[in-house]
Amino acid sequence: MKKTIALTCGVAIFAAAGLAGCAPQETKGSGTSSNTVTYSLWDPNQKPAYEACAAEFKKKSGITVDIQQTGWDDYWKNLTVQLSSGEAPDVITNHVAQYPELAAKDVLTDLKPYIEKDKIDLSQYTGELASLWNYEGKTFGIPQDWDTIALVYNVKDVKDAGIDEASLQSLDWNPQDGGTFGKTIAHLTIDKNGKRGDEAGFDKNNVETYGWGLETNSGVVGQGPWSWFALSNGFSYLDKNPFGRHYNLDSPKLIEAMSWWQKQIEAGYVTPVEKAGDLGLEPMMEQNKAAIIPDGSWRINTWSQSKTQEFKFAPLPKGPLGQRTIINGLAPSITKNAKDKDKAWQWVKFLTSAECQTIIAKKAIVFPSITSQSEAAAKAHEANGVDVSAFLNITKDPKNLVYYPITFKAEEINTEANKVFEGIERGSEDPAKALPALNKKINELLAEK
Repeated sequence: MKKTIALTCGVAIFAAAGLAGCAPQETKGSGTSSNTVTYSLWDPNQKPAYEACAAEFKKKSGITVDIQQTGWDDYWKNLTVQLSSGEAPDVITNHVAQYPELAAKDVLTDLKPYIEKDKIDLSQYTGELASLWNYEGKTFGIPQDWDTIALVYNVKDVKDAGIDEASLQSLDWNPQDGGTFGKTIAHLTIDKNGKRGDEAGFDKNNVETYGWGLETNSGVVGQGPWSWFALSNGFSYLDKNPFGRHYNLDSPKLIEAMSWWQKQIEAGYVTPVEKAGDLGLEPMMEQNKAAIIPDGSWRINTWSQSKTQEFKFAPLPKGPLGQRTIINGLAPSITKNAKDKDKAWQWVKFLTSAECQTIIAKKAIVFPSITSQSEAAAKAHEANGVDVSAFLNITKDPKNLVYYPITFKAEEINTEANKVFEGIERGSEDPAKALPALNKKINELLAEK
């Protein structure tokens, strides 16, 4: 789902194009027949599951769903062109970082009248995900799935370090000494001479396996790399969400958290930026260049089905305020030029219904947005020998959940944030100075009309 870089790719493309040509036009969508609804998505792993939903939908409605899949970058690039020409799919898979610009440009259909007419119960969806899709009294999506963050660990590395796997289920963290999580990361780090990070003689300049793998380009959200420990320390992104007007990046709680993180990188326990950027997250773990990474539930099968290493999942450490994870979810949106909005709505309604989500749950690909089906998905993973409770259990207490920050000007904000956070990771920026300066710049961007 590419959550961490979501603010970089699609929004940047929309900003560059300006969506100047995206006013509604009386041209037909890209469907091939009047009884076909076109539906686009970017994740190839999810396509077979939604094809199964489409097959069941056709049996019930007689409507064919033509599913179009392209990779993340091409997906948003193509959509920009399609919206401009009036040839967009009838229904698109949408992301909360993308939809504000689309909604503001009036290229999406308001779903609220359909939801009210068919009495869709929005309370059945996990947490407050449904509320994220409301803008200026209109609704532009219904949650179809959700994701959270947990730790992914290399089983052999943990065993070789003499760490009891059970201890990973109850790690804690604080910005003073790092808690048991900090100790675990140091001990899992091992240099090319076999010295561990917490042993005398450890050579931080010649590390074989880092305790903590870095995901680069974290942007202003840092969903996987750092959001969870900063949030558990008392940091909050915005004055309100969605559509906040003021970031809080000058928060002492964020500065404190990022200063601790910077020290872990400097100590040699976290993959340096230059190595992490060259490797990428999956190769880093597959080649055993890191022992633990935080990652999203959308990649559960990437890790559980690895052919080179055995990976398992552990809960996020408890910080001073307890556990915190960003929760995010995708949603189908109907484009303004959909050739038959009633048929498109029938597909959206089915897609986000218990019937389709039961099919999705059994495929064990993502967590469906309906809470009961999330539990069913976890059981399907369990039947495959994979324990995903680290991703699911954290959602059961609302105070653990922080919703993906949604603002306008996401592309400009992310560009500025990437430079500063990379500087912090490289040790060239002092969080106490860099974050307040970044906050000022970002809030000035948000204040512009």
